[in-house]
Amino acid sequence: MSKIESRTLRQELGQFTGTETWYRHPLNRNLLYTEGVQFFAERAGCYWFLDIAATELFRLQRTEPFLVITLAVDDGEADIVVDDGDGSAVFRRHIHFTDAPSGDWRFYLTDNVVLLPSEY
Repeated sequence: MSKIESRTLRQELGQFTGTETWYRHPLNRNLLYTEGVQFFAERAGCYWFLDIAATELFRLQRTEPFLVITLAVDDGEADIVVDDGDGSAVFRRHIHFTDAPSGDWRFYLTDNVVLLPSEY
């Protein structure tokens, strides 16, 4: 798979405004994600991001029912910052290498589902 440009991916993600298909994560069968998130993971080469959501972020819903996840990618590195929806960070993790496209990629995690903001 060739590396996709941020602008192209952002335009493609704009097409997702709901979902007809739900995906279940193999590491955590309780975590679902939408078509838009599946598309992002595939096009950006970021299935590792879904693994982190399933194994590390999912449990945060016990105390925070609505989470905003930002995957900030710059120069081959990434930071995952999760906040409670009011801007208070509840989780941070640095990723030392990724070939995901640069930019800030936002997702929501609520009711055991990871989704794009446009799918909420």
